[in-house]
Amino acid sequence: MTDERWQQIIGQIKDSFEIIDERTEDLPEASGPGFVEIVEFNGPLGRIKLERTTQPLVIDKKTIGSRRIGSNTKVEYVYSDTEKINRFKAYRWDNNDGIWVEMAMGKGAMVF
Repeated sequence: MTDERWQQIIGQIKDSFEIIDERTEDLPEASGPGFVEIVEFNGPLGRIKLERTTQPLVIDKKTIGSRRIGSNTKVEYVYSDTEKINRFKAYRWDNNDGIWVEMAMGKGAMVF
């Protein structure tokens, strides 16, 4: 998803629905560099949360270690300075269980 399309979706949501929360969080160190943009709103299906994760593209993966018994291995990732990867997920709040449930969407089939 491009930056322009994400901004267009956020604009449509702000025009049509009540925004509950909008924030940006850094990814945990274990996930690598990047950030997550989160928007929560009341939509036609109830409370909805959209997440857009942006990370640099992994261009190389190096495994460092030895073949000795008991030795440690380490994986180093080389990230691109220019290319980014975006992931988009949508969640629906389940009032019965009190958790976010990921919504399965076909390609281009957004319901809000």
